[in-house]
Amino acid sequence: MTTVDPNQPGARTWRRTDRSQDLAAPRTALVTGANQNLGRSLVAGLAAGLAPSDRVILTGRHPGRVAAAARDLAATAQGGASIEPRVLDVRDPRAIRSLGADLGEIDIVFSNAASRMHPDVDPIDEIDAVVDTNNVATATVLRELAPRMRPGGRLVIVASALGTLDKLDAAVRPRFAAAAEEGLDSVERLTEEWRASVKAGRAVEEGFGAWLNIPSKVAQVAAVRAVAARRRADDLRDGILVMALCPGLIDTDASRPWFADMAGAQTPDQAATWPVEMALASDIDPTHYGELVQFGAVLPWSTGVRNDDGPRR
Repeated sequence: MTTVDPNQPGARTWRRTDRSQDLAAPRTALVTGANQNLGRSLVAGLAAGLAPSDRVILTGRHPGRVAAAARDLAATAQGGASIEPRVLDVRDPRAIRSLGADLGEIDIVFSNAASRMHPDVDPIDEIDAVVDTNNVATATVLRELAPRMRPGGRLVIVASALGTLDKLDAAVRPRFAAAAEEGLDSVERLTEEWRASVKAGRAVEEGFGAWLNIPSKVAQVAAVRAVAARRRADDLRDGILVMALCPGLIDTDASRPWFADMAGAQTPDQAATWPVEMALASDIDPTHYGELVQFGAVLPWSTGVRNDDGPRR
């Protein structure tokens, strides 16, 4: 129960999720990009925290890797939810739509799949995989799965601290901000414009920059904000949280080429700890709704500067 209006600017209160009408219903959690690293740790944490009647859907593109990850996690689990492997190529919107229809109502979604980039590869050769995996998939997950969330649900888009406007060239910041306010279709159109700009070799001169990860992450957060703006009142009434997540720096094969010093990086299990706790909690913080959140604190859309003294990995 809330004591203040969660839509009021600056309000910070916790709202208890009301599942009293459906306590016996088995819960379904879905994690994309889940056969390794953060996704695999999210699956393990969710499965450990849910009940034996619940299920966690572990997805990825490669059938063998998906099956092996689910088998290995199930073998080491001690009780908890069942882990179901599903092959899902998030680059295919029809596949996401089909999986959503198959699952029906959903309680927890972590949209975690991401395209790996390397500093030695020409962005022109990576742009399609990045946009399709990071951005087209994000928009499709939000469009197809948000309406399927049960009361008390969590829909989390895994992004990064690079997803705030200040990381962009000043020339294009207003365009991403405006797209987020206009709606998901506008975010998708701007993302496709950026894709075309990279392919044409004009991304730097047009203000998008040379590093694909920044516009991609900003567009992910913009998509979350666009959808959240239209769902906020109804979702908060039902205890549903839609947000973007910055998990912090994680020591993986994908991140090592970009950072000379990984001494402060987390393991995937460490990075999954707070997100799993947030997903399984009976309460939500309404100030997280529609925002990019790192270790429980909002990263402001305009500045990316946290207002607390917590870790900033």
